[in-house]
Formats: sequence, structure tokens, C-alpha cells
Amino acid sequence: MFNFPDFNTVKTWFSYGWWNKDLVKLAVIQNKINADQYKEITGEAYDDKKEGQSTKA
Repeated sequence: MFNFPDFNTVKTWFSYGWWNKDLVKLAVIQNKINADQYKEITGEAYDDKKEGQSTKA
């Protein structure tokens, strides 16, 4: 099982290009960082909607 790194490590790896937004999003899903930290790292708001998921009822 993969142990996710902490916020500072994720931020560093993203800035080096070692991690992309999908991996940072996975860190949010794994509760290693929160949505505000995702925004701080990527510069974009965290969107918890899954791709292909319709918002229509």
C-alpha cells in the first residue's frame, strides 16, 4: 500500500513537475491534504465532481 506524503512534500513534488493535478487530487481523496491546500498547490479550486458524472437529475 502506498503511503501518501504530507502537504509540504506534495507541494514540492508538484512544483518540480513530479506530480500532476490528478495525483494532488488523489491526496485530497486520501485525506492527506484538504481542498484549500489543493488550491494552494495547484492554483485552482478543488472540484470533487467525478469526470463523466452528470449534474442533471
